[in-house]
Amino acid sequence: MSFCFALFTDFGPAGPYLGQMESVLRQSAPQLPVIHLVSDAPFANPFAGSYLLAALRSSFPQNTIFLTIVDPGVGGTRRPVVLFADGQYFVGPDNGLLNTVALQANTVEWYEIIWRPDVCSTSFHGRDLFAPVACALANGLLADYCKPLPKPDLSTWSSDCHQIIYVDFYGNAITGSRYNPDLDGRQLFINGHCVDQASTFCSVETGRPFWYCNSSGLIEIAVNQGKARDLLNLKIGHSFQVSPN
Repeated sequence: MSFCFALFTDFGPAGPYLGQMESVLRQSAPQLPVIHLVSDAPFANPFAGSYLLAALRSSFPQNTIFLTIVDPGVGGTRRPVVLFADGQYFVGPDNGLLNTVALQANTVEWYEIIWRPDVCSTSFHGRDLFAPVACALANGLLADYCKPLPKPDLSTWSSDCHQIIYVDFYGNAITGSRYNPDLDGRQLFINGHCVDQASTFCSVETGRPFWYCNSSGLIEIAVNQGKARDLLNLKIGHSFQVSPN
């Protein structure tokens, strides 16, 4: 059984935090690959991050251990947890970040992390608590570090989010709503703008905005050779509607 680690954080690409967390993984599980999936998840926004994480997990095989740190409540009362979903593990705070994965998965098990290190900072559980637990999972020590939790009631949590959840380097605005063919041909309304559908960038003239199904299966708003973020003044949290059939 081969494991790998995937890091999903809002740490940003600079600074010492990714390196410090990866150092823990390298020391305890040096044989396993570490993939830097996202380091600019929506800042201090586990709600938006949950939909991005759920969409990106499909590119990874079973036995991937996602180390997920978007944790504005670090040091507070939120529980540290492990989610086992369709053969993948997710280690992180119980603050909503893992809810969308759990809701969209077929097989789900929740665990509370009961292990604590001898020394644990109040502000960097990613390094001091979650990274060591991720290594423990890779070494088959789940039962030594965690106890089972009842499945939480996620009946009020939507499996799709009709909001912008992430803006990428190109200025494209990714939503938390999965594409389905029933939406074909409809217009999308957001922030006072009406946006038509297109299949891809070169399908529209330069500078024109459009929406499409992106490579992760989500509705995305883009501009051919431009930035939807700037042209349409879009931000994380902006909601959208689609025209009726």
